[in-house]
Amino acid sequence: MDINMFLKGIIDGDEKPIVVCDLSHTIIYMNPAAVKNYEKRGGASLIGKSVLDCHNSHSQEIIKNNVSRMQKDKSVNKIFEFHKARNGANDDVYCVAIRDESGNLIGYYEKFEDKNLHNA
Repeated sequence: MDINMFLKGIIDGDEKPIVVCDLSHTIIYMNPAAVKNYEKRGGASLIGKSVLDCHNSHSQEIIKNNVSRMQKDKSVNKIFEFHKARNGANDDVYCVAIRDESGNLIGYYEKFEDKNLHNA
């Protein structure tokens, strides 16, 4: 069995946007929810581009600092970035580490968690 097929199925099945980046901040994958969510910014055409180009300078620094923290400390795997509460959204947004078998950081992704689901 191809584990990658299963992992892709998990990511693609998430109803919230997931944007996967490598350590040079290049977008290497967007699930269908992310493609739709970022459609006005280019959708799937963002793959291969720098995620930093999609953010203002303040957000760029947050992303860089989060990745640096995760690189320096293998126990840091999920960092809160901000709360999105507009257009009906009530999401906490996190930067999440992607690590290899040795625990080394190989990339990261942005994860949205719906706060409304926790209150149900």
